[in-house]
Amino acid sequence: MTLPGILLGLVIAFLLGSLFHTWRGGGGWRLGLNLLFSALGFALGQAAGWQFGFVLYAVGDLDVAAGALGSILVLFLGDWLSRIKPRDESGV
Repeated sequence: MTLPGILLGLVIAFLLGSLFHTWRGGGGWRLGLNLLFSALGFALGQAAGWQFGFVLYAVGDLDVAAGALGSILVLFLGDWLSRIKPRDESGV
């Protein structure tokens, strides 16, 4: 993968993470977490697309659709897991 492909992937992932943060809300640390989740999901979606030969919308070496799908899935999963609150009481 070339440097412009990596940068375009990061721009798209950060855009998706920012839009998700605008929709779900939260503080500054949640914005950073959403950007991290989005970039991780985009990379995983891209890798899964390469592995299984799944190409929907390719821009050069970058499969934007597979990366965006992975990004959205990881964003929802990460948001769900990060909002779980532990119980204060002990079971002992």
